[in-house]
Amino acid sequence: MPPAMRQRDSAILAIAAAGLVLGLALLLTDRPLAATRTWTLATLPVLAALLFEILRSLRAGDIGLDIVAALSMSAALLTGEAAAANVVALMYAGGTFLEAFAERRAGAEMRALLARQPQSALRHDDGTLTEVPIETILPGDRLLIRQGDVLPVDGTVGPRPALLDLSALTGESLPQTHDPGSAAMSGALNAGPPFDLVATRPAADSTYAGIVRLVTTAQQARAPMTRLADRWSLAFLAVTLALAGAAWWATGDPVRAVAVLVVATPCPLILAVPVALVAGLSRAARFGVLVKGGRALEAMARIQSLILDKTGTLTEGRPMLVATEAAPGAGIDPDRALYLAASLDQTSRHPIAAALVAAADGRRLAIPADVNESPGEGLTGTVEGHRLAVGGPAFVHRILGLPASAEPHNPGEVAVAIAVDGRLAATLTFADGLRPGTAAFLAEARDLGLTRILLATGDRAEVARAITRDLPLDAVHADLTPDRKVLLVLSERKNGPVAMVGDGVNDAPALAAADLGVAMGARGAAASAEAADVVLLVDRLDRLLPGIRIARGARAIALQSVAVGLGLSVIGMVAAALGYLTPIQGAILQEAIDLAVVLNALRALRISPGRID
Repeated sequence: MPPAMRQRDSAILAIAAAGLVLGLALLLTDRPLAATRTWTLATLPVLAALLFEILRSLRAGDIGLDIVAALSMSAALLTGEAAAANVVALMYAGGTFLEAFAERRAGAEMRALLARQPQSALRHDDGTLTEVPIETILPGDRLLIRQGDVLPVDGTVGPRPALLDLSALTGESLPQTHDPGSAAMSGALNAGPPFDLVATRPAADSTYAGIVRLVTTAQQARAPMTRLADRWSLAFLAVTLALAGAAWWATGDPVRAVAVLVVATPCPLILAVPVALVAGLSRAARFGVLVKGGRALEAMARIQSLILDKTGTLTEGRPMLVATEAAPGAGIDPDRALYLAASLDQTSRHPIAAALVAAADGRRLAIPADVNESPGEGLTGTVEGHRLAVGGPAFVHRILGLPASAEPHNPGEVAVAIAVDGRLAATLTFADGLRPGTAAFLAEARDLGLTRILLATGDRAEVARAITRDLPLDAVHADLTPDRKVLLVLSERKNGPVAMVGDGVNDAPALAAADLGVAMGARGAAASAEAADVVLLVDRLDRLLPGIRIARGARAIALQSVAVGLGLSVIGMVAAALGYLTPIQGAILQEAIDLAVVLNALRALRISPGRID
């Protein structure tokens, strides 16, 4: 809400409150006429602001329960119930102020995320440190990240390891150690000693800038549930007017109609839904689940089928060492061979070379000499006086003059042979393995009520079957093109709302077609994050489950608040129609109802997301 509107709302609330207090004081000093005039004057600014909002809504084609508030204030003034009119005015102004306050509180975590974005950074320039605006940082720039600084851009950690606090991005409670050369996300907090960061992207393309844009989208989106509340409000408006008219017709007393209108204003329907949904968005963001608005939050609460991509979603998305086999009679420890091979491969940009270096588990590697790389095949060179050849079995066997060796027969695996001083030393096997805890994630998803869980991948069928052999999936669909993934999503809708989870550019069409598109945001493609409704900021598939629990909890709280609030309002309206409530009593009762439903909706800020490791 703009500051000018907040000031206006605060001013009319103060006028309504001051008018009510002053009028009561005048009444107690036996000046009823002055009290009536005071209450009338205190009501008019609120009524004028309300009429302005109604006209603006009508021009936009919206009709809501603000009309009841205007009618009740106007009717109370015309029938001489100025005190009731002032209470309604105070109620309406207070409700508007309280709703704005609730939304500001519910959005506190999102605004904190925006506020954390750094504006400048320290850059190494010709042996000196220069503070520069982050928009001037280019890939390759070396930055000094001090303790307590927020990383301004995406980059790789320099020669010293870094201790990073990712809680603002992912909800991880403990700082994580990032080894030299590893990727670091912008928006993380340096919780350890200073370190150097080599920028890999400009600030505008960084992870944190993308998150900020997604947060802005999330705050501006409007949920279909809110539109449903608007439609319900029309029915409730009709019931209110009919009951007020019937009370007047049956008794001939217009005050009965005024009492009915006062009790019905404003309806909890227009307060509870937006407050609960905004609170749910905020709560989910704290656990690394960025939901793009109430539409996506409500869809997440209703999903029945889950379709998972394989590479980068169900699996790690990068090759990992899964087996080490020493060659017969090699005369060298396989761990020593791995160290020597990693020392040589640190000079290569091949993905398998990077995986081999990662398998060395952060050990300080030696500096190789006489390195010669055969692109796509392997490398030769000298490390600590040993002559090495590292690469595919065919390449290494050719170097050694040995017969060609067959590639590993397991689908999706890659073999790397290591020769040391002219002898075959070891064979390493790499594969894109399942994410840790995948089976537990699928079992927990079943417990949450997801009836169908499927795999959809463009990879070969034999690879898909091998990787999912022991997983409780309902179906495995392989060799899928992007358009066939879309068709799979559409066909699954017969079983209920569908969520699609992916991370690649080829997943973007299916993410957009699903009832709920979920992108793996930590390393996923920008296209998938843009097409998705939900972005998992941490590179863990199991974070989807806390998001589902929070979404279901927020929706349940919204519906509960609406049902209870409407029920109490109807009871109060009937009591007013029968003459058991005066207008002033009805106004006080409805004020209490509105306060209760908003406070109840704020419970969504404390929804338990379940187990978070």
